[in-house]
Amino acid sequence: MSQEESAGTGPQDDDPFEALRPEPDPTDAGLPPTGPGRADEGTPATGPERAEQVSPSGAPEPARAPATGAATRTGQATVEELTEPTEFEPSGRFGVPGKPLRRSSFLVGFTGALGVFLAYAVFLGVRNSAGILVLVLISLFLAVGLHPAVVRLRGWGLPHGLAVAVVTLSVLLLIVGGLLALVPPVVTQSGQFIQHLPGYVEELRRNPTINDLVVRYDVVQRVQSVASANTVGRILGGVLGGAQLIFGTLFRALTILVLTIYFLAYFDRLRDLGYALVPRSRRERVRLIGDEILTRVGAYMVGALAIAVLAGASTFVFALAVGLPYPFALAVVVAVTDLIPQIGATLGAVVVTLVGLATDLPIGVACLVFFVIYQQVENYLIYPKIMRRAVSVNEVAALLAALLGVSLLGVVGALIAIPTVAALQLILREVVLPRQDSR
Repeated sequence: MSQEESAGTGPQDDDPFEALRPEPDPTDAGLPPTGPGRADEGTPATGPERAEQVSPSGAPEPARAPATGAATRTGQATVEELTEPTEFEPSGRFGVPGKPLRRSSFLVGFTGALGVFLAYAVFLGVRNSAGILVLVLISLFLAVGLHPAVVRLRGWGLPHGLAVAVVTLSVLLLIVGGLLALVPPVVTQSGQFIQHLPGYVEELRRNPTINDLVVRYDVVQRVQSVASANTVGRILGGVLGGAQLIFGTLFRALTILVLTIYFLAYFDRLRDLGYALVPRSRRERVRLIGDEILTRVGAYMVGALAIAVLAGASTFVFALAVGLPYPFALAVVVAVTDLIPQIGATLGAVVVTLVGLATDLPIGVACLVFFVIYQQVENYLIYPKIMRRAVSVNEVAALLAALLGVSLLGVVGALIAIPTVAALQLILREVVLPRQDSR
């Protein structure tokens, strides 16, 4: 061993702080190894000092650049290996979202003013499009009610599109059958009234009491004064208004039909989109509660249709038995009105009873007795058996919901009142009340 080597290694071997120095991390590739023979232990070389390294033979070697190309290629391969995003997940092709803006007083005030403006704009939009929104609500309700039928047909092996077509055609056939049952009696009765109108007028003129009233109150002069150009214009306006009402009703019915078909065809996608708007941490619970609500609404629709069909069939058999005119039309009226909760069955009973009284007094009394007995059977036997598995709503809550629905949306509000109360009841029991108990 030479003197230089002895001089170079001696002090380091005798260094009293050698045992206190930390061991180097073998995974840290950016730090040079520490230990004997290094003048700058623990300090990586920077700047020009890292430009070259000394080989074991003593010749300088150029510094090796870090292998970034391989890492980059590996990163690209990893990105390419990622699966494609789903329909409701960001694609990543438009960059990474930036940091949120700083909260300044100007930004807070501008955001508040913008929120007020948007709220007012939404209010105006909802008010101006209330009619269309009601049609959309009806279509959604019908789609939710008919979706179990689509699922059942798909379970039997039919494709989704064919199942939707079969359900839609079935509903159309029911509607057309109801119209064919109602329209001919109305047209026939109107024609008979117009045909017998001159005879009614002649009988009134032969009545001395009626003639005395005509002379006393100068009815003829009043009729002549009323039959003026203004009255004719009002009559024409009424005719045009009636035509507008008919075409408007047809347009609304066609709109509901088209929207219902679209909602049935894209029901699963719309439901998944609604669940995707919920935060991921709560999505599973919201999905379970939402599916339960949809199931209950669909079961309520099926049960209500079953009860209505049973009421119509019972009315049809009774009308044939007692000899009421137009039994099928009366059965359709009872079935349609029976869909309205709480008061629908009573309305149908009143209509049939009035027709019975107009036909014959004993028949009218028989109609009244029949519907009193049938409503008791329906309320305490049929309705609980069918609706027990679908919805379980308190009678007071159902009555208040029906009245509130009628006041807000008319017949449509009465139809959707019970399933809405059932959904709210489920949310209260599963979400609101447990949260209140945990506080």
